Amino acid sequence: MSIGAHNLQPPKGAVRARKRVGRGNSSGHGTYSGRGLKGQKSRSGKRLPYPSFEGGQFPGSRKFATLRGFNNKWRIPFQPVNVSDLDRFEDGAEVTPETLRAAGVLKHLRLPVKILGNGELNRKLTVSAHGFSESAKAKIEQAGGSVATLEYSREARPRS
Repeated sequence: MSIGAHNLQPPKGAVRARKRVGRGNSSGHGTYSGRGLKGQKSRSGKRLPYPSFEGGQFPGSRKFATLRGFNNKWRIPFQPVNVSDLDRFEDGAEVTPETLRAAGVLKHLRLPVKILGNGELNRKLTVSAHGFSESAKAKIEQAGGSVATLEYSREARPRS
């Protein structure tokens, strides 16, 4: 007999018939058909919303997710702006968070702005922001521009 894909079969006992639950005592699964005693999971038509469903109780997966890791409550999130984004302004222009917002670089003025050094700058600009990376400061000054650091307080945030 030749061996080929047409006559391969799994080893004896590897494939079992599906357990047909709820088919009475003669099915070989006893009085409760393998569902156990009373409860939501023993009823017919049971469909639970998701694997971690706890019967309406607030799930542990949601309860303890907020406790993971370290959350620094004093962290100030910055809006990053790359040096390459500043190249759209005219030579000699004054760049502030307000002008960046008007140009569509920033989405809002609620968070402080930090200028990062990704990209090149070919214009002489006066840039005012709440923070600068060392490479961004060097690139702005190398292009002949100047840098001014703005103060930021959590209390005095504009709402736009």
